Amino acid sequence: MTNFPSGFARTALPALALLLGLGGCSLLENSETANGDYASNVALPPADVLYAQGVAYLQRGDNERAVKAFDNVEENYPYSSWATHAELLAGYAQYKDQNYDDAISALNRYIGLHPENPDVAYAYYLKSLCYYEQIDDVQRDQTTTYEAIQTLTDVTTRFPDSAYAHDARIKLRLADNRLAGHDMIIGRFYEKQHLYGAAVGRYQDIVTTFQTTTYTPEALERLVEVYLDLGLPDAAQRTASVLGYNYPGSTWYQTAYNSLKAHNLVAPAPTSVDQSGAAVTAQRAADTSAVAPPADMEQTAPAPGKHHWYWPF
Repeated sequence: MTNFPSGFARTALPALALLLGLGGCSLLENSETANGDYASNVALPPADVLYAQGVAYLQRGDNERAVKAFDNVEENYPYSSWATHAELLAGYAQYKDQNYDDAISALNRYIGLHPENPDVAYAYYLKSLCYYEQIDDVQRDQTTTYEAIQTLTDVTTRFPDSAYAHDARIKLRLADNRLAGHDMIIGRFYEKQHLYGAAVGRYQDIVTTFQTTTYTPEALERLVEVYLDLGLPDAAQRTASVLGYNYPGSTWYQTAYNSLKAHNLVAPAPTSVDQSGAAVTAQRAADTSAVAPPADMEQTAPAPGKHHWYWPF
């Protein structure tokens, strides 16, 4: 079933159902040439009938002929209300046919001509989908991902209370994760080639720009690795503290903790003596530079705070 913009569905589809029920579309198809035009000796159907024909093509999955029908409405009846709807659904048909460049062009034109139309939110959303569905593997160029993020952000900022904005926010998180994954692949390559400065730049970009993605714990752990390789133990300890504070139960923190321990950089927990003479462990939160053992090594794991980033440089 074709999914139409909600505002349009309330106003136009009841009339279309009547038109389709009359069976006029099948008669029109017999008058069409192979490319969707009409013979010169055949009178052009009215705008509403042409439009209904385009909808019928969409429902059958014949997107190419649907585009032609909607174009006929716009070209021959440019001042009718049907032409406005046809412009939008022409973009939708192009999108369904995965002709993304043509769809984006049609949707940009619709947005430019009808910026106050109730269905313009759908046009922005559909345009963002054209970019989003072209996002490539993390190992490839991510230009389309940046374009998807920009257009999805347009939806969330222009129409924050719409149903389209809710879905756009979900897709934004997925797109951010893709960019973080791309940075991670490059950072790993630099680290393997001992290009530590470049690796640090990539890992820090993940933590500062994409800190809510799934790659953040790994980026912090790899920063610990690089700082140790560079002979910067203080930076390694502080970064491990950030990792432990935000992801105390993660395997990446366990790895970072083991690395620091192997370099003799894990200080024993400070102790004090209470009035009864029993040794008690001081709160590690009072010393943010201390690296705590992973949560699964403690009898009682501290409640983690989330995303309190700080950097050694």
